[in-house]
Formats: sequence, structure tokens, C-alpha cells
Amino acid sequence: MAKQQKPIRPGGLVVVDKPGGMTSHDVVSRMRRLAGTRRVGHAGTLDPMATGVLVIGVERATRLLGYVTATQKAYDATVRLGESTITDDAEGETVQTADAGGISLAAVKTAIDALTGDIEQVPSAVSAIKINGQRSYARVRAGEQVELAARPVTIFSFEVNEFRQIDRWLDLAVSVRCTSGTYIRALARDLGVALGVGGHLTALRRTAVGSFTVDQAVPLADLQASGEDPVSIPLSAAAAATFVRRDVDEEEAGRLVHGGTLVPSESATSPVAVFGPDGSFLALVENREGRARPIAVFT
Repeated sequence: MAKQQKPIRPGGLVVVDKPGGMTSHDVVSRMRRLAGTRRVGHAGTLDPMATGVLVIGVERATRLLGYVTATQKAYDATVRLGESTITDDAEGETVQTADAGGISLAAVKTAIDALTGDIEQVPSAVSAIKINGQRSYARVRAGEQVELAARPVTIFSFEVNEFRQIDRWLDLAVSVRCTSGTYIRALARDLGVALGVGGHLTALRRTAVGSFTVDQAVPLADLQASGEDPVSIPLSAAAAATFVRRDVDEEEAGRLVHGGTLVPSESATSPVAVFGPDGSFLALVENREGRARPIAVFT
């Protein structure tokens, strides 16, 4: 007799407050043990030095992660002006120093204005971007000169919260809200370049990924200490919190789960989460060729 497969649990999301000193993959590995499944992923990598919101998907909810990743993100960070590093953050060796003592807050704000809105950003060479199948950071560590192409990103807001002079350096506590794919390290670097003194990131905390905020985030140590199922946001609730909701009747639900299409969604936002008459989450759809077509079915 063929061995019966275990049914896949619906799963859900966990909003983890990632500690410093761990990679995002390290957190995923811990969550696999806590959740008792290998089907775990994360939405948006955080560097080891960074802390804050890391959205983890468990079981079927892993299929939401690509869409969660594409949402806006928010960060609190500290930028040091007057010192450049090879990694554009505090983990890399210093490559250049300059006296930032004469820089005014007005000059900083002028430079920040030029880095706000729709910009072309060159990612840090020490990043996880792949070049011919190999990570950029691996090529740099092997001694290669790596030049990455600029890519469009949007900086919705870039605000200075504190302005602190420390010897020859100038430390800025800033808050940034931006599109996915933005490198805050690169913002720190480019701000330093614009002011003529160099700069790098000394601290980074992600405060939001889409609708998921640091107020919801649970420290990894607390999740490990509880020993309970870590999923705190069931699949249906995760979909409702992330996407525009559309409710359908029984006939439409039956058609959708069998690969059929629906009349176009009224929402201009894509994708849209579709829920059945019993409140269950059925699928993500997007408007294409005059119909609302499923891009991921969850039943």
C-alpha cells in the first residue's frame, strides 16, 4: 500500500524581531525547528548587523512571501559621515576618512532632498545580487572589482531625527520609507559622497514591511523560549492584512479553485486576495486580458 502523504497545514506568517549578528537564513533555520517543517521562508533579507521586522512564512503561506516582499519598507538607521568603508556599513574595513565637522544640517537636508523620490541607485558591491550565478559579495571577497548597474528605486521619505557631532565625524539618526530593493547602505554611501566626506551605515533597524510593523514583531529568543507553534498570523488573516480583499459567492469560488477566471476586480491594486462565502482564503488574482485570473490558488 502506498504511503499516505501528510496533509500540508495552511500555516501562516510570523513577524520576527530579528536580532543582530544573525543572517536571515539563520532565523529561517531556527523557525524550521520551531514550526516542525522545512517549508519556511522569509520576505526580504536583512543583513547580519540589522535588526527588526523579518516576515517569516510557514507552509502554504510561503507562497505569499514574494508578494509581501514587493511592498514598501521602513527603516530607522544611523549614518556616519566622514568615513567610508568597503561594505558601506560598519562591518567593513575603512577605506577613506574626511573631516565632516563643517557640514551643516541645512547641507545635509539639501543632499537628502536629492536622494528622495524616484532615483537610480547603485547597490553596494558587497550585496547578495548574483552576477553570472555568483553572489556579488563572494566576488568582492575573492578580490574582484565588481561594478553593479544602477536600478530604479523610490524613496518616499528620508528624514533626519538627530544630528550629532562626534569628533571629526557627523552621526545622523534617520528614518527612511522606500520601495523594495532599496539598499539603505547605499543611501548612506551616496549621502556621504554628495557631501564630499564619505559615509557609511552604523546601525539599521527595519520597522515595517508593508502592513507588518515592529510593534507586532516577536523577538526570536521569546519564540524559542515559548516552545509553542510560532505562527501568529493564520494564512487567511495574513492575506487580508496584505492585499485588497474580494469576497465571492459559492459559484465563483468553485470556478476559481478549478482554474477558472472571474469578472475583473474593481481594485487598481494588484494582486487581490479572494475569499469564499465561508470566509476562507482561496486565491490571489490579478486583472489580465479583461478577466481576474488566479496567480496562486491556496485550496
